[in-house]
Amino acid sequence: MSDPTFATLVSRWYERNARDLPWREPGIGAWAILVSEVMLQQTPVVRVVPAFQAWLARWPEPRALAEDTPAEAIRMWGRLGYPRRAVRLRECAVAIVERHGGVVPDRLDQLLALPGVGTYTARAVAAFAYGQRHPVVDTNVRRVVCRAIAGEPDAGPTTRPADLVATEELLPIEPAAAALASAAFMELGAVVCTARAPRCAICPVESSCAWRASGQAAPTGPTRRPQRYAGTDRQVRGLLLAVLRESTGPVPHQRLDQVWHDDVQRARALAGLVTDGLVEPVGEESFRLAGDGPAVPLP
Repeated sequence: MSDPTFATLVSRWYERNARDLPWREPGIGAWAILVSEVMLQQTPVVRVVPAFQAWLARWPEPRALAEDTPAEAIRMWGRLGYPRRAVRLRECAVAIVERHGGVVPDRLDQLLALPGVGTYTARAVAAFAYGQRHPVVDTNVRRVVCRAIAGEPDAGPTTRPADLVATEELLPIEPAAAALASAAFMELGAVVCTARAPRCAICPVESSCAWRASGQAAPTGPTRRPQRYAGTDRQVRGLLLAVLRESTGPVPHQRLDQVWHDDVQRARALAGLVTDGLVEPVGEESFRLAGDGPAVPLP
């Protein structure tokens, strides 16, 4: 068992230094926290904040989103990236209404059963919305635990079961304190124990950090190979979606043909959007955002 003061030290630091983010406001609610966690996947905080605020202003509870169309969810998602998350979040809202009376469940098994909710997101909602004791492990948390406890400079690209075990061992027994520690570990990795430029001099556990004691240097180069965007199918998909988002009805195929010069790549990107449930054909010559039509109220 690691030093039991570790979580206390990091939690105290967090209470003094945590960033002021809208999903951390007191009483923000489980739905808002779920939305923030979905939006924050692979997306920087600075881009998420305005999108999160606009989303909650329009759909402050699951039922409001569930009763709107998938197309409107895609439109509101805008250029946040990975727009399938918008569709899955709406599917999640529908499931919350149908299975749980419109209230985000507090049981881990029920959270895991929601569409698009995985191991990390379910535990994050259980901890941050309901104050439960669960290891909430993302890239930042894995890095903190790997460095401070295991003495290694990097934690690798994916979360393993051993990471959940190692993080849970650091959590206080009392659920509320454990939930606070989970948020604190994440914040420490995001702003202090960063991948390539850690700010060890201001770290609350610098004196006991196993990695600092080992004398190993931080890894050089990117943690993962940067994904090229220009000229990829992702870029073409984004251009096609931009046209469809701005339209209030079906868009003729000829209009979509204008967004990209390569016929084969454009057709492949459009087919991918249809397969992913983001776009649907209207007749033989037009397309629209999925479910773009009058909203149908749920029972």
